Amino acid sequence: MGDPPFANNTTPLKSGIVDINESALVENKLPGCTRFALHALQIAITAKNITNELTSCFIIFEFYSGAQAQHIVEINLNSSQLQDAAIISRYFPDLSEKQKKQFAQLGSLYKEWNEKINVISRKDIDNLYINHILHSMAIGKVIQFKPGATILDVGTGGGFPGIPLAILFPESEFHLVDSIGKKITVVKEIAGAIELDNVNADQIRAEQLKFKYDFVVSRAVTRMKEFYGWINTKIKTHSIHDLDNGILYLKGGDLEEEMDELRRRYKLYDLTEFFKEDFFETKKIVYLPVFN
Repeated sequence: MGDPPFANNTTPLKSGIVDINESALVENKLPGCTRFALHALQIAITAKNITNELTSCFIIFEFYSGAQAQHIVEINLNSSQLQDAAIISRYFPDLSEKQKKQFAQLGSLYKEWNEKINVISRKDIDNLYINHILHSMAIGKVIQFKPGATILDVGTGGGFPGIPLAILFPESEFHLVDSIGKKITVVKEIAGAIELDNVNADQIRAEQLKFKYDFVVSRAVTRMKEFYGWINTKIKTHSIHDLDNGILYLKGGDLEEEMDELRRRYKLYDLTEFFKEDFFETKKIVYLPVFN
């Protein structure tokens, strides 16, 4: 397809308030793809469904405005954030529009808060979607948390794996805890910004908790033997899932020696079964049922 004609005085815009008329154009900037024209707009178009289209199609778009603007769209996401967020839809294609928007918002929110309170290595913030968000969501490849399920995230840091999982399972309840108050501040602010209403966050040590949960999740806060000692009394005895209640622990490397210390039955899931990115080559989920 050849390049479509541009409207007079058309200006490319990447963010902010964008005016769109019937001659609006969308240009795909990904290598090997063609430019194409947006069809004539019959109804007002919203930021929500624009965001949904971008993240579900894995395409970075620029919007153009002409002299006879008839529709106004507010775009709060830049093209690089949309590209990053797109990887989530690649591996989780059944997300709702609300979920896609929430995941897309995380990029700018974490970059903003990480400049104030360091919850992610500053060298790693550009790898947020793969190394932190998608990594957290690997648990969703192992289990589908049911409505009403309660999940404890111990040592959540900036909200991993709890926040991505709470977006993925909006009908389950997540309790995110960390002993460092500044990190819990970030968790609360980000959860509030994306209207994530199934998350509670508290500054508290896991050993001090009085509640019981269906599952405990975490990302390698300590060796498993010590971690098990912290939380084994926090697990409900009755299971409502196919997997018995227990621990789902994200960790990398050779875990045989560490797991042998505990002398309990466990199962390892290699994340290369779910994701193709190099980051996941040595990453695993440890599933440890507490009552076995």
